Amino acid sequence: MDANPAQLLDRAKERFELNDYFGAIHLLEELTERGRAYADAQHLLGLCYHLAGQPALALQRLDEAIRINPRYVEALVHRGVVLGELGQTADAEAAFAQARQVTVRGSHGITAHHAGKLANHHAALGEAYAEAGALDPAIAQYRTALMLGPAFQDLRLRMGRLLLEAGRTLEARETLGEVLQARPGSVEAKAAFGMACYLSGDAATAREIWEALRTEHPTDPRAQVYLRLLERGYEDDA
Repeated sequence: MDANPAQLLDRAKERFELNDYFGAIHLLEELTERGRAYADAQHLLGLCYHLAGQPALALQRLDEAIRINPRYVEALVHRGVVLGELGQTADAEAAFAQARQVTVRGSHGITAHHAGKLANHHAALGEAYAEAGALDPAIAQYRTALMLGPAFQDLRLRMGRLLLEAGRTLEARETLGEVLQARPGSVEAKAAFGMACYLSGDAATAREIWEALRTEHPTDPRAQVYLRLLERGYEDDA
């Protein structure tokens, strides 16, 4: 299907409103396979699976929505509903209690849930700018998104990559370093952080990062490719 992520999500919402849950699932699965599924898409996919009678898949998607946005009230509530229907009463009550806790208004004067939704909208706008080749406005949108949702490390990782594409290597290094502090096991963040170090002139740190990545994930081809890049760089210098 030749459609951008925003169009896929809009079409999925249309199918959902028509009670065509399987049609919505098809569109949302295509969206998530592209690697651009934000919390809203995961939440809607979980809700569709729930209404289609597949609670295990529903929980997987709702958990993913909450992982991306831990303060996503609707996802927490729907997770509680699914757990309750499965007879997991204590877990359901815990989900409802968590949902109640995040409805407190923050410094922006809006609920944390709405701040999260706005963050995802800014990120989607940032992607639209990136697809148009306008990297600086794209990065600006991601910065706004992270002001609203500072815990959204997926968005921070994407901004780091955009900074790399824009040649803003020092900013990229700082941003990707923040991602690694929050998610030290992230393979994607390690690979990108190594590249930021290399492009900012710190080949020693890049080598350290990529050699560790090769040891931890020997089947991942990126570490091998990047280390060869380092070797070629040394040959050229010689």
